[in-house]
Amino acid sequence: MARQKTGNLFLVFIKTFLLCLLLVSLALMFFYGWQFYQKSYTEKVVLKNAKNIEVKEVIEINFSVPVWNEDYRTKVKIVPEEKATLKFDAAKRKLSITPENFWKPEISYSIILPSGRTAMLTRISEKKLDFSVTNFPKIRQVSPVNDAKDVVIGAEDPIIVDFDKSTRGYFVNFVLTPESEVVYQNNPEKTQFKILPKNKVEDGAQYALKISIKVADDKDENYQLLYSGSFETLKTAPVVWEKDFTLRLDQAKKYTKAKIKEGKYIDVNLATQIMTTFENGVLLDSHLISSGKRGMDTPVGTHKIYNKFPRAYSKAYGLYMPYWMAIVPDGKFGIHELPEWPGGYKEGVNHLGIPVSHGCMRLGVGSAETVYNWAEIGTPVIVY
Repeated sequence: MARQKTGNLFLVFIKTFLLCLLLVSLALMFFYGWQFYQKSYTEKVVLKNAKNIEVKEVIEINFSVPVWNEDYRTKVKIVPEEKATLKFDAAKRKLSITPENFWKPEISYSIILPSGRTAMLTRISEKKLDFSVTNFPKIRQVSPVNDAKDVVIGAEDPIIVDFDKSTRGYFVNFVLTPESEVVYQNNPEKTQFKILPKNKVEDGAQYALKISIKVADDKDENYQLLYSGSFETLKTAPVVWEKDFTLRLDQAKKYTKAKIKEGKYIDVNLATQIMTTFENGVLLDSHLISSGKRGMDTPVGTHKIYNKFPRAYSKAYGLYMPYWMAIVPDGKFGIHELPEWPGGYKEGVNHLGIPVSHGCMRLGVGSAETVYNWAEIGTPVIVY
């Protein structure tokens, strides 16, 4: 009987031992399996968008499992050094790095993550992650081109600078000499700028243009030169009539003869750049104009006023044409006051008397309103 009880106790002991051995084995398998899982997946540290980072872009580093963020909060290094703010998300799987100022364009950076631990306290080896910052916007084209001659600069013919990408986040500096102060407007994408000197453009003058760029938040004014060129403006061509426009207008009033004796009509002499209004054969007044330049000539012949609008807008050139009167059915050519940009820049009077427009006939301030109020739809316009 005693032997049977001893046998039973031994059997219980063996079963208990085997059960404990099984539990320990399972625990070890789970532990080492979890270690393997952690080792396999914590090495996967991914830097989102490692190329062409924008200057103010937030860098995101994604961990495959939650990490012990205290290991990284103050020990992450950025090479070359750049001050930045580090922030983990609530799941401790994404580290966001925000530059305090900006990432420098055209620079390659490295982020050094120190060795750390996962949330389960397994080790993560040190990591080095590289990223590059986007280049400065580059100039694709400048018009007029470098060393251009006989250039006409005005509201319809501004200096045009095209960039290969948007200049948002940057400050572009335009320096035009001898006239250094300029006005400009840009398209919504900020890929094209139209530039004009704020003051009068001198005829037959040599101008130098320099364009440089910097990050808008760069307080150290670290400009990068993008373009340096020059051009020469058109010289006023000699005329047979008086060079003094006041005297030329007096000549026009004295020598211009009516071609239509009944009703109203507008007389345009392209050679003298003078518009004269007649009514019933009587000369009312003469006005200095600027007609189309060579290659964009104002059409000669007998036309008429097809439509009128007090302040027309040209989509083709992005400017307003006050006191507009079309002289052809499709509205391609017309009479209007000196054009102006939406931002307020007004074409100067210095080109009146010189054919520099894109085909329309420009009148000065005051003259345009006078002719507009006087002329009616259907009024003949004779251009010769």
